[in-house]
Amino acid sequence: MTASSVIHRLPDKLHTAFSKLGFGTAQFGNMGKKVAEEDCLDAVEAAWNGGLRFFDTAPHYGLGLSEERLGRALRVRPRKDYVISTKVGRLLSDNPTPQGSDRDNGFLVPDKLTRVRDYTAEGVQRSLEESLSRLKLDAVDILWIHDPEEPTDRFDEAISGAVPMLNRLRDEGVISAWGIGSKDANMLRRFVDHSDPDLIMLAGRYTLLEQEQVGLMSACQAKGIGVIAVGVFNSGLLAREEPPVDAWYEYGPAPKWALDRARLMAEVARQHGVSLPEAALNFPKRHPAVVNVMAGMRSVAQVEKNLALVSSEIPEAFWNDLRAQGLLKEEV
Repeated sequence: MTASSVIHRLPDKLHTAFSKLGFGTAQFGNMGKKVAEEDCLDAVEAAWNGGLRFFDTAPHYGLGLSEERLGRALRVRPRKDYVISTKVGRLLSDNPTPQGSDRDNGFLVPDKLTRVRDYTAEGVQRSLEESLSRLKLDAVDILWIHDPEEPTDRFDEAISGAVPMLNRLRDEGVISAWGIGSKDANMLRRFVDHSDPDLIMLAGRYTLLEQEQVGLMSACQAKGIGVIAVGVFNSGLLAREEPPVDAWYEYGPAPKWALDRARLMAEVARQHGVSLPEAALNFPKRHPAVVNVMAGMRSVAQVEKNLALVSSEIPEAFWNDLRAQGLLKEEV
């Protein structure tokens, strides 16, 4: 089975939505900086007008704020015309010791709620019900097991609890598909080897800068599991034509190896009339297991920029040159 065949066994609605850039909404939860509600609504409007129909969120993002905002942004859209996904594994409960802000978790929102990790079957059911309430929807299309490695390994709990429940929800038609979302390629490989997801969401581990080394992509291709590639700019390091000295990688200052490598790639890109962001957004699509590339966009300008980038034609000579210089090890 190939990764393309898994898409054909899923509803056509997903197949169509995946063919365009995916829209991630962690930023709608005020991740790293506050975002005005109007900007969120306008960004979704611009994405919709640009043909995007796949939107992702999670309870984790801004303690539910992302789900609420995305729900409001999509409320005027025909439900049959878009695909929406959210995540399970972090329930939201009243915070017994609020400090005023969720800044320590990366979101500039009040911390009246707190996250409780729960990968049980019951946790999946409760998480879905509460997400639907925040989204003001009757159903979502895809559920993801979210970060089962953070801060401790919850693989066993998820395999025995969340996975059977997600299989049941899929079999009963409550959801169209399920998967696992993580930046830990080893954790994702364990799920691929020991369960039957339709999809995985791989964050930052199959990018122009770095490619995972545990055989995850080839395993997904062999089992017909589609890969959603996210974090393709590696926390912004690849988002500019020339990576600045204060660029970030993995939510912190970029280490020397990453900055040096990105700058070498930028130079090769210039020689071929390509920008580094163009290459970064288009690179994952080259792998046959990748069924969608997703990017977070917090403004109309970012939506328009990414739509332009993702439609760029990258000359094959550019990829060949990167390989020749030891800057790329594609698994195709």
